[in-house]
Amino acid sequence: MKYLIICIAMIGLLTSSCRLDSFLYNPDELEEYKFDAYEGDTRFKLDNSYSIDDNLIDLFTLESGGEEIYAVYVGDQNRIATDTVILYCHGNAAHMDAYWPRTKLLANLGHKNRYGVMTLDYQGYGKSTGTPTEDGLYEDVDACMKWLESKGLTSDRLIIYGFSMGTAPATELTANPRTLTPSKLVLEAPFASGDFLTQDIGKLSMPASFFNNLKIDNAEEIKKVKQPFLWLHGVNDDFVGIHHGEAVIKNYSGSQLTVLRVAGAEHSTVPPVLGFDYYSQAILEFVEN
Repeated sequence: MKYLIICIAMIGLLTSSCRLDSFLYNPDELEEYKFDAYEGDTRFKLDNSYSIDDNLIDLFTLESGGEEIYAVYVGDQNRIATDTVILYCHGNAAHMDAYWPRTKLLANLGHKNRYGVMTLDYQGYGKSTGTPTEDGLYEDVDACMKWLESKGLTSDRLIIYGFSMGTAPATELTANPRTLTPSKLVLEAPFASGDFLTQDIGKLSMPASFFNNLKIDNAEEIKKVKQPFLWLHGVNDDFVGIHHGEAVIKNYSGSQLTVLRVAGAEHSTVPPVLGFDYYSQAILEFVEN
């Protein structure tokens, strides 16, 4: 039955104007950001020990490709010129509110607000204007880098973290840097490429290029990455199977590879299945070493 449903879905893609580009992006619009007060699906919750003071949460807008995108910086902006900053690129669904627990986990590494954390809503996501596109993903994340650079951040203190669809801009802008060159790369549940994802979903005996406009190819771009690289992937991921991540790390030949295959974890549950303490310690050790 599952196979039949997938086939019907893919036939719909082929016989309509939709392509994998539209399938990949799954944004939600909203009227206001609520962060801790958000009552939608966040996949997991954190207790009050992870709370962040309101005066350390700054919501603002940036210009990207002629559109207005929303971003959040968590931490003391006066320390950006001297601190390490983690730039978090979220997945294909929802908006920053849905990923707020993940942002707070990173803001609590080691001790609260030890590192600055920045995240964003891509064009068409949350309150950001425009329509999601592959080029837009790269422009939007680079707009964040431009803002960080204007605050005094240098490449050696920038770490980029991509989850799911967010692994595309994270990998692309590490392999082919624009404004800043991330010093370390974290990929959680990366897909190998647009073509690979198409064939994996559809299992169709036809070229993926027939209905795939995406140029995303993490498995190819990772060949250019020489910086330290941390890969996390749920063994039970049924959205972007772990074989995607395996294809990416197989092509990495940089200075340091750290691997976390998380038994029992699905696509969005790596942190809680690992345990928040273990997850945080693993990220912290990678950041510091």
